[in-house]
Amino acid sequence: MDIAHGELVEKELDAFIEKRHDRRLADEGERPAEELWQESERRYQEKRRRLARLEWHAFHNEHAARHRATLQALIEHHEQQAAKLMDTKPEGA
Repeated sequence: MDIAHGELVEKELDAFIEKRHDRRLADEGERPAEELWQESERRYQEKRRRLARLEWHAFHNEHAARHRATLQALIEHHEQQAAKLMDTKPEGA
């Protein structure tokens, strides 16, 4: 009895799969394996390019922030040095 029930379930599954397959064929038509692979590859490459753009965007923003901090520190240093030179009185004055 268990075997008969298992076979019945298997037949129902096969019928369901075949019905879905027929519906997809009616909606989309045949799709050769190579076309499926090309579409999959195109989506994969687009995802890679999108991730690379995001990574480069983050890199440049972080690098700009580092430059900004470094340059601000250099500007402040040179302004302090210039101020010291103006505060110094010449000898004999």
